[in-house]
Amino acid sequence: MRAPSLLPVATLALALTLSGCAAAGPDYVLQKDAAARAPSAQGRFLSAQGPAFESEALPDRWWHLYEDPRLDALIGQALSANADLREADANLRRADALVREAAGQRSLSTTAHADAGIERDYSTDSAGTNLPGVITYGLGLSLSYPLDLKGKLRRAIEASEADRDAVAAARDAVRISVAASTARAYAGVCAANYQIATVEKVIVLQQETLDATQRLQKGGRGTAFDVSRAGTAVETSKASLPALMAARRNGLYLLAALLGRPPADYPHDVEDCATLPRLPLPMPVGDGTALIRRRPGIRQAERTLAASTARIGVAMADLYPQVSIGGGLVNGGQLADIGSSHSFGFSLGPLLSWSFPNRPVIKARIDAANAQTEADLAHFDSVVLEALRGTEVALETYARGRERTEALRRAAASAQVSADQAGKLFHFGRSDFLSLLSAQGALATAQVNYAAAQSELVDRQIAVFLALGGGW
Repeated sequence: MRAPSLLPVATLALALTLSGCAAAGPDYVLQKDAAARAPSAQGRFLSAQGPAFESEALPDRWWHLYEDPRLDALIGQALSANADLREADANLRRADALVREAAGQRSLSTTAHADAGIERDYSTDSAGTNLPGVITYGLGLSLSYPLDLKGKLRRAIEASEADRDAVAAARDAVRISVAASTARAYAGVCAANYQIATVEKVIVLQQETLDATQRLQKGGRGTAFDVSRAGTAVETSKASLPALMAARRNGLYLLAALLGRPPADYPHDVEDCATLPRLPLPMPVGDGTALIRRRPGIRQAERTLAASTARIGVAMADLYPQVSIGGGLVNGGQLADIGSSHSFGFSLGPLLSWSFPNRPVIKARIDAANAQTEADLAHFDSVVLEALRGTEVALETYARGRERTEALRRAAASAQVSADQAGKLFHFGRSDFLSLLSAQGALATAQVNYAAAQSELVDRQIAVFLALGGGW
């Protein structure tokens, strides 16, 4: 049986010397020249000027700003049942498991073994008979704990945690998208109904004109040409209804998908929604600093950069020995001696592992890790700049959309006055039918355009909230 053994003292001394060294690789710190640190990226948005905006921070549940219980309920259901979000949640659970796996590499590991055999001496005794064999056995239990002197495992855990955070940010991006898509689908259904109602009012007015024209023709005061022109106006307005009805139905189907349901199970209580969601107060947008902290895409890119930085240390740690503290207890010998004191043995000491001669390979891995970090930093800057640009575009588009909507409102009001005046003049014989029809056509166009602009404005509001990264 083996006698108790210890690894050489020199190996233990080397381990103690290396234990005083810092973890390999750089500690993660966002560089000072990163786009997110630029003062101009952290201030107020250039396009968030005027009474439509305020500098207050965007609330997490921005859809509550509409003060619409039905919208609140729909988004709540979508965030609970959406299939894409369930997939994102599963991805996050997987990332959590990978973090636990990486952390488990620093745990105490145990190995047990058992073996048996027979030893036979094929020499013979004086009578020429083979000597009997001897049955032997071996039992062992070994323990080891990695010292992680150069922080390879620590850096690996840092990388896996950063990866997990990046997956969490991706999940948050899905939540934002689901909330915004649900709000847009709901607003789309309401907008379609609102526009249908507007067109139907126009059709009623145009039909009244057509009926009056037909009566005038029968009385000898009108012509077939006047009747045909009035009929054309009615049919032209009716022609816009099928597209609006399809938009309403498609919005309901989209809501069903967002809620994790088949199309036939769309929320029927939304089908009759005819009032557009409205913001009673100015839109809170915050500033660039809040946007950078909040946008999931930015956080995902930043966490990816942190993971790449940690992996530089993982690669660099391979330049140094891997040392662990281990010990073992063995029992073995001939089966007849099992349990006797001289059948036991133990070992204790640091276990040294170092691969040679792979330094060129390790150097290449370090260079690759550094290059990946530089690429991830460039990607992070790109994501930040695009987020700032996209937000400014969304704010500018919304601000100009408000101006356009207000102009169309004034145009619709003016067209209403003109149509009323044209009707009175025609009734008293002071204007011809063409002037009346022209005025009514302008009114129809103005009202339809105004309704469409109002619907578009709600969609642009939601685009701003989506750009700001609210809702996760």
